[in-house]
Amino acid sequence: MSLPHALLTALVERSCSGSELASRFDRSIGYFWHASHQQIYRELARLEEGGLIESLPEETTRGRKRGYRILPAGRSELKRWITLEEEPAALRDEFMVRLRAEAAVGPTGLEKEVQRRFGLHQAKLALYQELEKKDFPQEPEDRKAALQLLVLRVGISYEKNWLDILEAALVALGKPGDRSTRAGGSGDQRAARKGTGRKGSRGGGG
Repeated sequence: MSLPHALLTALVERSCSGSELASRFDRSIGYFWHASHQQIYRELARLEEGGLIESLPEETTRGRKRGYRILPAGRSELKRWITLEEEPAALRDEFMVRLRAEAAVGPTGLEKEVQRRFGLHQAKLALYQELEKKDFPQEPEDRKAALQLLVLRVGISYEKNWLDILEAALVALGKPGDRSTRAGGSGDQRAARKGTGRKGSRGGGG
């Protein structure tokens, strides 16, 4: 997803000022696509320059803040983007690499970071579940609300999945080291010892 289309989506839902849009973004789409307020204002200027949105006269908006609304060209662009075919995003998570590195050179005390992340995901899950309870007390009957709830439930599933992963990571980190490491040190150390042994054998036989 691109930030311009996220902003177009927000403006389709409701025209508003840049500051209000940034605040709304933080409380909705921003959970799934992070952007700083500076990035949002910069992108709004590009969208207006491209003829996809227009700014409203300042005197027509509350507090004399410049408002924005989507234009027909912006709606057309959003509809075009929605139907694009693209490959699913590949998994690219630095923490997965850190787990593999821990397996290779650990133990390093990674448990502390895993526990910290566990708390963050617990907090985000609680937030999403509270939003679901507040905004969707009953199962939606209309298409718009059903799709909005689906997006929220994807977030809930995402956080639950991470909690499962981190819990499994703590279990794995609590296990003893592999036999070869306990008996003879790391792979690099064993290779060094083997190399030294071979050199000694050649030297003694010459």
